[in-house]
Amino acid sequence: MRVGVQIAPQHASYSTIRDTLAELEDLGVDVAFNWDHFYPLSGEPDGLHFEGWTMLAAWAEQTTTIQFGPLVTCNSYRNPDLLADMARTVDHISAKNGEPGRLIFGIGSGWFERDYDEYGYEFGTAGQRLDALSEALPRIEARWAKLNPAPTRDLPILIGGGGEKKTLRIVAEHADIWHSFSDTATLERKLGILGDWCDTVGRDVSEIELSVGTRAGDGAQLAERERQLELGVTLFTLGISAPDLDMQSVRDLVAWRDSVR
Repeated sequence: MRVGVQIAPQHASYSTIRDTLAELEDLGVDVAFNWDHFYPLSGEPDGLHFEGWTMLAAWAEQTTTIQFGPLVTCNSYRNPDLLADMARTVDHISAKNGEPGRLIFGIGSGWFERDYDEYGYEFGTAGQRLDALSEALPRIEARWAKLNPAPTRDLPILIGGGGEKKTLRIVAEHADIWHSFSDTATLERKLGILGDWCDTVGRDVSEIELSVGTRAGDGAQLAERERQLELGVTLFTLGISAPDLDMQSVRDLVAWRDSVR
């Protein structure tokens, strides 16, 4: 069982983000995430904000043990073959001391309309964006097979979202990790649907790691985590954001992980 922390790349100087990542690695967090947006998602809409993939390259160089990646990159913003090459390169940057790289390739179809409007991308419909993701993933995987040098290992693909007609089919076809934003009851139901999609595409659902977002651990949240553990969740991710980066909640989550491992 692992814990992740998503550092929102908003409302902070980059030096603060850098120092926060170093503290997460020192605390023994398993995975650090950022996100792939161009503007803050909370607080002042035009507040401080940094681009995600250039940040991930810096994280790859800065860290030595922690896994990291975007939660999640938006498929719409880059040519799929270019995105594959970017991910391969960042993964190589993170390979140190004879060990393979540490990138988790998180990807989704995109949803934040302001990103699209301000940067000149066609927003379209949710269905169109999911169809584009379905078309992009085989291209990404094919490009990884062609690159020289190849990725340091089979890059783990994390797909976020819970749409039952398209997203979970894409998860069944391509994901190594499925990240859900569901509560426990919804998660249990969607796991059944994911299992059906896995049967359809000829895949064992147990091959897909289950990941969920979590919150600071009051009694109700702790009980929720325990139920999610019983459902097979093995990656719990807490989001933190400036100006009030809650490192105590991170420490509590790491302590909980260590108590149930």
